[in-house]
Amino acid sequence: MPVRTLFATNFYEADIGSPDLLEELEASCHLFAEEDGAGRRWSREHGYKGYTSYASLGDLPERDPAFYDLKRLLDKEAKAFAKACHFDLAKPLKLDSLWVNVMKPGGTHSGHIHPHSIVSGTFYVAVPPGSGALKLEDPRLAMLMAAPGRTDDAPESLLPFVYAEPAAGRVFLWESWLRHEVMPHSGKGERISISFNYR
Repeated sequence: MPVRTLFATNFYEADIGSPDLLEELEASCHLFAEEDGAGRRWSREHGYKGYTSYASLGDLPERDPAFYDLKRLLDKEAKAFAKACHFDLAKPLKLDSLWVNVMKPGGTHSGHIHPHSIVSGTFYVAVPPGSGALKLEDPRLAMLMAAPGRTDDAPESLLPFVYAEPAAGRVFLWESWLRHEVMPHSGKGERISISFNYR
C-alpha cells in the first residue's frame, strides 16, 4: 500500500528585491532606527539586541516611497502564496502590519507565532555572513511524544526543524500559525529585515 503525505505545511521563498530597492530600504531602515525614539525604547525594554519598529511605526508604506514599492511586491507574492495554499477567501489578503528589524551581532528572536493573521513573512534587506537562519518548527512537535529521530537521509518534509537561509532581496512567506524563530546572529555588521502580516 503506498504512503500518502497528509497535512502539508507550505513555505514560500522568492527573490524579489532589486539592488536599487535594497539600497533605498537599507538607508530608510537606518534612518528609522536613528529617529524612532519610541522604537528604540521598546527594543531596549524588551531586550531586543538592535532596533525594531514593531511597536512604534505602523504606516511605513505611507511614510516612505521605498516601503510603498516593497508593499506592492509583497502583495503580489502574498497573492501567489494564497493561491498555492488554495485559500478560500471572500476578499484578497490585505497587508495588516509591516515593521523594520535591525539586528546587531549576538541578536536572536525566540520561537513565536503571529496571532490574528493569515500569512506572515520576512523580506531581507542586508544579510551579512553568519546572520542566522530562520528556524521553522513542525507544528505537530508537541504531540510527537515518543517519536524517534529521523535518519540523515530523511527528506525535508519529515524533519522536525527546517532552517531557511536568508539572502538580501529574498522573501519568505508562511501561514501565521507556524512557529518560527531567528537563530543567533553570529556574524559582523547589522542584519536588516522587514517583517509583515497579512489578514
